[in-house]
Amino acid sequence: MKQVRLGIIGARGRGTIARYWHNPEGRSVVVGAADVNPDFLEEFKADINPDAFVTTDYRELIARDDIDAIAVMSPDYCHEEQAIAALKAGKHVFCEKPLAITVDGCDNILRTWKESGKHLMVGFNMRYMNMFRTMKEIVDSGVIGEIKAVWVRHFVGFGGYYYYHDWHANSKNTTGLLLQKGSHDLDVIHWITGRYATKVSAFGSLDFYGGDKPNDLTCPTCDERETCTEASMKRLIQCAFREEVNVEDNNVVIMELEGGIKASYLQCHFTPDYHRNYVFIGTEGRMENSEPENKVYVKTRRSNNTRELADRVYHIKEADGSHGGADPNICRDFIDMILDGKEPVATPIAGRMSVAVGCAATESIRAGGKVVRVSPAPAFMEETAGSVQE
Repeated sequence: MKQVRLGIIGARGRGTIARYWHNPEGRSVVVGAADVNPDFLEEFKADINPDAFVTTDYRELIARDDIDAIAVMSPDYCHEEQAIAALKAGKHVFCEKPLAITVDGCDNILRTWKESGKHLMVGFNMRYMNMFRTMKEIVDSGVIGEIKAVWVRHFVGFGGYYYYHDWHANSKNTTGLLLQKGSHDLDVIHWITGRYATKVSAFGSLDFYGGDKPNDLTCPTCDERETCTEASMKRLIQCAFREEVNVEDNNVVIMELEGGIKASYLQCHFTPDYHRNYVFIGTEGRMENSEPENKVYVKTRRSNNTRELADRVYHIKEADGSHGGADPNICRDFIDMILDGKEPVATPIAGRMSVAVGCAATESIRAGGKVVRVSPAPAFMEETAGSVQE
């Protein structure tokens, strides 16, 4: 095989990264798409490939012989069914995060993947961002010593629009936002420390969104649209204060990782700004990022140890492409994995473990903050279980 032919399930949203895969003169080409919304399929053809095969039934897409790989970009609750179906059909699979909305769902995908002999990649594009790649390199260099503490604050400034104006706002579709939105952050904690979380305790609640508005109310038809702070006239228009909204918008999670590392993760969906703040504290120093400044700061301990004589500031370079240049890189890696056998930056078990932590934390919240053990990797994944090796 010299060129990978791709089909996309979910034509809009994350499905728009198909533009990075469609290169008819290069190593990959997008030849089809499936979406339940016919309008989205027409937009897909206009934006990506006017000659693409399109269908409202994803099963017709994965049944095609002219497709080598499937990108599952549909809503979270569809991932398990569609990824498994694609693998069973003999396709390589790129699955947007989270891998599934339950641990059992993840394990079902992993079991099918192991049996299929095909490639599977999880859409952890934060591992491809210059900011977090730099932080990973700093920790791996040993400059701040052995990691003992991690503090993460996630200010979700557009939380209302992206997570409460559509299907994300109901737990039947996501389980909760700690694994939907938080799976990125939980994975970065695992990746940079090189350790998986083993137990969690969490507190959270619905402090801003939700309410008693009708479930069929939309912003353009609402009498309060001129004064509502969350009014949306764009694509996502369901009322953020409707009755069915039941996923927490304010969360605090504490974790213990392998090796005794202590970590905390805070996520709020009604902040005025949007950024992530990570702090890693080791035996010889501390590292912290500032997304607004696009910098990483490293401070080393003052002691008789003269190995480190200065604090440092890293100025992160800009990159072309969506999500800080991460999307074109992760798309390229998926093709390189299929054609060249390149190892993925994030293994499938990493996708499973971030969901396992998110599910455990959500269980803890809804049980009043009790300590919950994180489900360990299943026996059939023993060779890749334990500490993060990616």
